Amino acid sequence: MSGRYFLQKLAQAIVTVVAIVLLNFVLFRMMPGSPERVTKNPHLTPELVAAERAKWGLDKPLIPDQLIAYVASTAQGDLGYSIKYRGQPVLEVVTDAAGPTVLLIGLGELVAIVVGLWLGARSGWHRGGAMDRVGNSLSLIFYSMPYFVIGMPLIIIFAAGLGWFPTSGMVTPGADHGPVEALLDLAHHLALPLTAVALGLIGSYSILMRSSIVETRSEDYITTARAKGLADQRILRSHAFPNALLPMVTLIAINLGYVVAGAITAEIVFAWPGLGTLTVQALDARDYPLLQAIFLLIAISVVFANFAADIVYGYLDPRVRA
Repeated sequence: MSGRYFLQKLAQAIVTVVAIVLLNFVLFRMMPGSPERVTKNPHLTPELVAAERAKWGLDKPLIPDQLIAYVASTAQGDLGYSIKYRGQPVLEVVTDAAGPTVLLIGLGELVAIVVGLWLGARSGWHRGGAMDRVGNSLSLIFYSMPYFVIGMPLIIIFAAGLGWFPTSGMVTPGADHGPVEALLDLAHHLALPLTAVALGLIGSYSILMRSSIVETRSEDYITTARAKGLADQRILRSHAFPNALLPMVTLIAINLGYVVAGAITAEIVFAWPGLGTLTVQALDARDYPLLQAIFLLIAISVVFANFAADIVYGYLDPRVRA
């Protein structure tokens, strides 16, 4: 891979991040309401409002004072202090919530990639057969359903109905477990939200993989492999599948970039204490610094996931670099 190609993609990513930082500043200041009035305190006097605005720097002109202060602090890695969490550094609040989100969505991605690629490859290779009809139908159903639509029946059936799993949370409140019991308790709470996330992602992977396999089946090297007398399973495994993976690189990278954004609906349904739940809380409190940090994290994740996809794709397919 040439250094020029790498630097070109890196420059595009950096320019995009700069634009996101500026958009991030403007976007949340266009929201109705203001942080100092979110408590709806009837005894809030104009003097207290002014003091609260001064405390958070909202009394200064939007441009250039607030903009310069925001860009300068962001460039230094200082994301400010949370309004909702009474002055706690935003970076600490986001870091605490990031672990549960990465655990939930990361495992969901892993399960969806393995199952989705397998299901799509089998469906595409046996196009028109029973496997294809069942697999493609299920993929289309799950692809069209958001996480919360998948999650609610899971809660009704397996949590509220059968009582097999807890309805919400990440751990049992007040439980004093040892390491093994704590891990089992976490897995018990993780089962339903993980299933909802994985099912929501499997559809997109399966549909694209099926399409890619169907297209690959018509290539000359597949015909040559058949003419050599190779078994179908070997052709699929050694020839069709590796070449059909190329379009999947971009989709997997984009989905990994949305690891935070996709958590919102899943976490709200299952009361999972991650970045999705934190986002809703920050919106309710008009916590500008916290919202800006979460949005920035989501956007940068997507940008650099796409950057990674470009690099990997360029490495796998020289035609892209050309």
